[in-house]
Amino acid sequence: MEKYLEAFWNAIVGTADWTWKSIIFEVPWYNNFFWGLTVISLAVWLLEIAFPWRKEQKTIRKDFWLDAFYMYFNFFVFSIVISGFYQILSLLFAEVNITASSLALIDFSGWAPGLQLLVFFILLDFVQWFTHVLLHRYEFLWNFHKVHHSVKEMGFAAHLRYHWMENVLYKPLKTFGVMILGGFEPEQAYIVHFIAIAIGHFNHSNIKITWGPLKYIFNNPVMHLYHHAYTLPEGRNGVNYGISLSLWDYIFKTNYIPEDSGTIVIGFKGDDEFPKDFVGQNLYGFGKKKK
Repeated sequence: MEKYLEAFWNAIVGTADWTWKSIIFEVPWYNNFFWGLTVISLAVWLLEIAFPWRKEQKTIRKDFWLDAFYMYFNFFVFSIVISGFYQILSLLFAEVNITASSLALIDFSGWAPGLQLLVFFILLDFVQWFTHVLLHRYEFLWNFHKVHHSVKEMGFAAHLRYHWMENVLYKPLKTFGVMILGGFEPEQAYIVHFIAIAIGHFNHSNIKITWGPLKYIFNNPVMHLYHHAYTLPEGRNGVNYGISLSLWDYIFKTNYIPEDSGTIVIGFKGDDEFPKDFVGQNLYGFGKKKK
């Protein structure tokens, strides 16, 4: 037990120390996700201000500061807290001889760096797409995912507004995807992570971008706005599940873009009674069954 407690504490301290060093510029720029997130956020926000899609929407939109807090909480604060639990899981797996190499289906360590990055990006995006489908399909998961869909005015910061339980679900599945690829990330994996942040911010932004013919490959704000639509096609519990790539929605016929005015109502039925504060939203989903 002492070994696990020590590992738990060391992981938390180590993650907190790395985050602090990121803030004070003591980590390499390509691993500095604190300032990377900040710079990407400011850049997309400036584009929202310069080229607003919904011109009547205020620069400081509804829940702007709440969503900004979510960005840093989910990306950094919760990562510090949960790191200890993941370290214990790693030790438990090691004790039963479950390792990255034992699960690997593909050894891509010898592939060209560019091909490694491409496969890494595509596999992780599919895992996230599939997880996103589950969040909409099963009620107990949907009750957590409602936090993300409680946004009533779309903007870049809504990208990382989600219930902390989604971290608990997404990260193990993403880790499993990495383990399938030999258990390690490509040396330049930071490129994929920064690209994913940028695309996610754009998809939630108040900017009208469709990427032209590339819309069948890359997700975009027009497509993703309909993912948040209050009124969905009859018989569907969600559409346009794509994270960075839209191709999964076109392949599995979950795409839906009836028009592109950007004026639709977003949210979900009953969102007027959904908690408006951070604490209330993150306690939502537990306890009695929610409708």
